[in-house]
Amino acid sequence: MKKPSLSIRRGRHLRHAITRSLVIAAVSLPAFASDGSTSVRLPDNSRFPESVTSDANGTLFVSSITDGGVLKVAADGAVVSQFLKPGDHGTRSTFGLLADPKRGVLWVASNDATPLGAKGPTGTEGAWVKAFDVATGAMKASVRLPGAKALANDFALDGDGSLYVTNTFAPQILRLKPGATEFEVFVENPALSKGLDGIAFGTDGNLYVNTFMGGELFRIDVKQGAAGQVAQLETPRPLKFPDGLRAFKDGFLMVEGGGALSRVIVSGGSAKIEPIRAFAGPTGVTVAGDKIWVAEGQLGLMSKPVEAGSEAPSFHLRSLDAP
Repeated sequence: MKKPSLSIRRGRHLRHAITRSLVIAAVSLPAFASDGSTSVRLPDNSRFPESVTSDANGTLFVSSITDGGVLKVAADGAVVSQFLKPGDHGTRSTFGLLADPKRGVLWVASNDATPLGAKGPTGTEGAWVKAFDVATGAMKASVRLPGAKALANDFALDGDGSLYVTNTFAPQILRLKPGATEFEVFVENPALSKGLDGIAFGTDGNLYVNTFMGGELFRIDVKQGAAGQVAQLETPRPLKFPDGLRAFKDGFLMVEGGGALSRVIVSGGSAKIEPIRAFAGPTGVTVAGDKIWVAEGQLGLMSKPVEAGSEAPSFHLRSLDAP
């Protein structure tokens, strides 16, 4: 029998770890409080959301690991429509999303996620990053990540419009410069080998990333467009499957698969983690106007079969006032 590739074995390990460690958190959190916050139930054909982003008008976009495609949600949460149909333009399982208001595009990560237990709507191989015109839905770019071990997870943009992508299956952050047709390796470091996930630029101009499996937070020094030192930041507690990371005021917002939405403030070699609220297996976070929106991905339920006679899990976007 042919030995599974390293990327497949890495994916299976990640899938099993997700199932073991997240399922308890995903089903034991209290119900969302009825305090005036908005809750949007996602359609049953857009399960296990992985990312959420928002454009300048507050419109939300949501991906789906298992079903693919991208949902479009009105700023008030009242109208949900399909921005990208599952499988269109060769997309498969959709992961990271990032709206780029300056260029009027939505960046979408599309992956073959079968190692994680998600076949997706097509048989497209590899990891891809695609850009779509927000106004028309037309595809503007499609670039495959290099290498046999690749899973495009999340995005960040610099001031010049270069796109940075975390590769979960390799300790790499890749960069796509404006107009480029191929990715370049911005940084590759074995310290980043435990499942790169969330990524964002800080007010200091440096790049910050977390690792889903390692529960780590890193700063990558950036000087004149080049990567410098990679430093792990001390945190006051172990992070429980850190995922979406977004710049917010003088720090960041971060969700963890274990349940927490927190504000992150970096000072020197350490990061202060200020809890805001707990959610059901959150995977993505975005700020739209004066609201914070969180996608409840509940990844721990991906490999858990629905018992006969019981309801399938539902998936939601939740909002709360920004602190």
